[in-house]
Amino acid sequence: MLAVSIVCYLIITILIGFWASRLVKNSEDFVLAGRSLPLPLAASAMFATWFGSETILGSSSEFVQHGLIGVVEDPFGAALCLLLVGVFFARPLYKMKILTFGDFYRVKFGKKAELIASLFLVPSYFGWIAAQFVAIGLILNVVLGIPLAMGMIGGTVAVLIYTYIGGMWAISITDFMQTIIIVAGLLFLAFSLSDHAGGVATVIDKAPEGFFNFTPEFSYTGITTYIAAWITIGLGSIPQQDVFQRVMAAKSADISVKASYISAAMYLTIGFIPLFIGLCSKQLYPELMEGDAQLVIPNVVLMHGNLFLQIMFFGALLSAIMSTSSGAILAPASILAENIIKPYMKNTDDKKLLQMMRLSVVLVTVFSLILANMQGNIFDLVSMSSAFSLVSLFIPMIAGLYFPSFSEKAAILSMFSGMTGWLIFEHYPVETPSILIGLLFAFVGLMVGRLFPKSKNTEVKENV
Repeated sequence: MLAVSIVCYLIITILIGFWASRLVKNSEDFVLAGRSLPLPLAASAMFATWFGSETILGSSSEFVQHGLIGVVEDPFGAALCLLLVGVFFARPLYKMKILTFGDFYRVKFGKKAELIASLFLVPSYFGWIAAQFVAIGLILNVVLGIPLAMGMIGGTVAVLIYTYIGGMWAISITDFMQTIIIVAGLLFLAFSLSDHAGGVATVIDKAPEGFFNFTPEFSYTGITTYIAAWITIGLGSIPQQDVFQRVMAAKSADISVKASYISAAMYLTIGFIPLFIGLCSKQLYPELMEGDAQLVIPNVVLMHGNLFLQIMFFGALLSAIMSTSSGAILAPASILAENIIKPYMKNTDDKKLLQMMRLSVVLVTVFSLILANMQGNIFDLVSMSSAFSLVSLFIPMIAGLYFPSFSEKAAILSMFSGMTGWLIFEHYPVETPSILIGLLFAFVGLMVGRLFPKSKNTEVKENV
């Protein structure tokens, strides 16, 4: 019965994609849902940007192993990202009326900056998408008993179909539905496990000493590692297309700002539920910690929950991960088509652009599936993805929005400097986290690039 219900969830999600495809008339509909989402859909879409495998499976496993300080990156860093987007970035980005983040770098700096930024943006998503595919494979392995690789392939095919036909409209509609379902499912499971473990107070009291410590060790390494954890997603996910397309999909700039605030509050509060479930699970079933910690919650649901809870939890979880995967695939596919392929093709009308975007969806999915089979840790895959964009794109984005005097050469030098510094010290570690070194290199590159004057023919219009 559980297996049948899971299959039905997958089928329903795909059917929603087919229904939503009727709303896709052009590339703007496909990427930004026609810039027409009301506040409830916009807020749920922003909340669901990352609330999938990373928080429910990845962060909960980190929490039960390392305590509260082990999940600074997510949910705390993710909530910080959404808050900062609302305070500093949603309104100015919305007013630019652009289709992708690659367009931003063209408008602010020039076509070369657009191409280089896009080449950095696209691969930054492979790790994030791969993490979702790993999660789908893990769930299908636990529930249906099929091999992990086969589960990833089967889930990927479903996500590919759904994304290919429905675009951002399908993502937004299912985000709203899955937000309601996953919150209800998590709350139901949390109350059930808490009651079985003796209540919330008992669960907290039984936690090891120092488990809820949220301050770093007072040392250079401890403090710098702590800062790096906050900014990996907190800053690194700001210059990314998936967040951007949700900001731009809102009906107005005011709605995009409000949606950012609401989603940040939702992420910070709802994100604690799987952490608490993980702690209950560790105390009730400590033997499960001997295996893959990412599977603790799914295994507990199978052992502890009745059929209704199992159907509700696994169906909602799969729905959430599929929706997150879809948005993550659409983001680099849009950039690949709009900012990398389109500029080098002649006579590209909107119909051809839409076709290229759908083909790009297939290419991005295939590359991400390959990566998923190479690296199976969800938390590590997500960290790699966010770090990639932080060290190369965050500093030029700030310069483009708030310091228009910087030239295209300065932006490009900043991108390459940050990426180079991060890659070097990622492979040859020192006491300082490589992500902080990369960020510093990006800033230095921007300052050195200031010696180059701004080109007179740089596009500076705010509307394209």
